[in-house]
Amino acid sequence: MKKNCILFAVVILLAFLTSCKNESDNYIDPRGTDYAGSESCIQCHKTQYETAFHSSHFKATSPATKENILGHFTNGHNTFVYDKDTKLVMEERNDTFYQILYKKGKEVEAHSFDVLFGTKHAQTSAFWKDHYTYELPVSYYKSLNSWATSPGYSPTVANFGRKIGKECYACHSSNIASRYITTSSDSINFTNMEVEDFMDPNTIVYGIDCERCHGPAKQHVRKHLKFPDLKVAQDITSFKNLNRQQKIDACAICHSGNDKLKVKSRFQFKPGDDLLDYFRGVPGSEENAHFDVHGNQLGLLAQSKCFKKSETMDCMTCHNPHANASENLASYSKICMSCHQGIQHNAATSKTTSASVLANNCVECHMPKTMSNAIKFQASNNKEMSNYILRTHKIGIYSANK
Repeated sequence: MKKNCILFAVVILLAFLTSCKNESDNYIDPRGTDYAGSESCIQCHKTQYETAFHSSHFKATSPATKENILGHFTNGHNTFVYDKDTKLVMEERNDTFYQILYKKGKEVEAHSFDVLFGTKHAQTSAFWKDHYTYELPVSYYKSLNSWATSPGYSPTVANFGRKIGKECYACHSSNIASRYITTSSDSINFTNMEVEDFMDPNTIVYGIDCERCHGPAKQHVRKHLKFPDLKVAQDITSFKNLNRQQKIDACAICHSGNDKLKVKSRFQFKPGDDLLDYFRGVPGSEENAHFDVHGNQLGLLAQSKCFKKSETMDCMTCHNPHANASENLASYSKICMSCHQGIQHNAATSKTTSASVLANNCVECHMPKTMSNAIKFQASNNKEMSNYILRTHKIGIYSANK
């Protein structure tokens, strides 16, 4: 009897391990057979996965489900007015969400929310049309708790024609592939033949997932399921094994602006790669350039004395990439004070601000929130332009805070 129980237990264990392995092996990722999919990480890294799942990285893009869409769809809170005859209304119809254009009370155009960009400060949406995505003209902004113009759109003229390029997805998703479609007016002689680079919606991997930052994980999953007692991570990129520059480059592929001539697509970047293989010139290296607070965090950080004088400081000195930036400013002050112990504020500052407040608010003074010139928006029936407000990564002494 005891022997049968042991045999049964062994059979159950083998079945469990086999099912885990088969789940990974049977998964088909649009990026290729080397990828296991982020859900495979849950088996061993549940805590990290669950934290990352709710982060801005993971939600950099997402499908337009009721759970993911921000903003109001109830009467009185779902309308953007262009003029007395023209308005855009956010509506839910049969479990699908739309931006619908009305002129003189008549519906003239409607487009669905298909892809969502962002979740932390604001959310812009896109719709699919003819193998491309186009930006919907109104976005939701948390600072307003309301709808306002999407970046680049007019507050007085309704427009659905702003195409979202593949490079936007390269920093907001983990994959989207192109399909080259040949068109010809003469299918026999191939005259007037054109080749168009269409995006394939079936290949999108939403958000910045585990494998975007740690590399393809299929072999990693297989090996650790087969040998669960292995203590050292195999066949995966662990950031603790990267040097400082490699860590910075892994963040800089998206957080160093997009104004450099690209040699390769960002999608091809793997952690540990050299950023210079993807851009001509070092992104964010200009000493006196005025980088916008949105999109080029590395450029601003690289101008900071803290960064220049340190041999070890990188993005993860202050940020946990698996989680959103902490709203507890005192937690950042502890990091600052690890290098700045004994630093004294000038007499004027010390006189007007208590020591405890100064000790717990380093970033409030030395990394102040700043208006973005890249992203501006207008609310309905409001002629004033609003600026996107983000905390600068240029650490310094600012005149208003000396």
